Amino acid sequence: MRKVFWDNPYQTSLETTVSAVEGNNVLCEGTIVFSFSGGQESDKATLNGLPVLESKIVGNLIYYTLPEDHGLSVGDKVTMEIDWPRRYKLMRLHFAAELVLELVCRYVGVEKIGAHIAENKARIDFMYSQNISSVFERLLQDYNEIIQQDLPIQTGFSDHKNQRRYWEIVGFSKVPCGGTHVKSTKEVGFITLKRVNVGQGKERIEIKLID
Repeated sequence: MRKVFWDNPYQTSLETTVSAVEGNNVLCEGTIVFSFSGGQESDKATLNGLPVLESKIVGNLIYYTLPEDHGLSVGDKVTMEIDWPRRYKLMRLHFAAELVLELVCRYVGVEKIGAHIAENKARIDFMYSQNISSVFERLLQDYNEIIQQDLPIQTGFSDHKNQRRYWEIVGFSKVPCGGTHVKSTKEVGFITLKRVNVGQGKERIEIKLID
């Protein structure tokens, strides 16, 4: 399965072919529709105008659940389309969260225990017994500098066989990640941060874009 969302995360439409059908679950030869992974929510999408109700990763493949009366068969040509405004927000928030995580880990060496990237907000959870907002002033200063520098964000495979990927800003960091990414830090944009005390030695940072 060719995952075009890695080759070109800005592509919003794809002509492809159905390679397997199992009831209302459909597999295609290629896809632009990202499925929930690494905390990043799935794309909203259609297949020949039919809504993708759910997606599931099986090994290196992604199956898409369609309405039961989809009528598709192996070999059919289909058109995939994604909700681009949603995807673009997810891409920007995803990388905003990546930068926040990288900076926080440099400051206080905390352990990340969870993350979630939705369309309007991202969050990162840490094991940390102190108030994480103590680093916010420094964090935003360093974050804003990276954004303003408009640095290129490179992506690629660290292990092609097992489809393990990374993002890299040369001179800053290289991090394992299989999500979708914008091309430069300027595209990510500026953010606001909110601290949430989860309890039991856990802290949460909520991230929103300033559009």
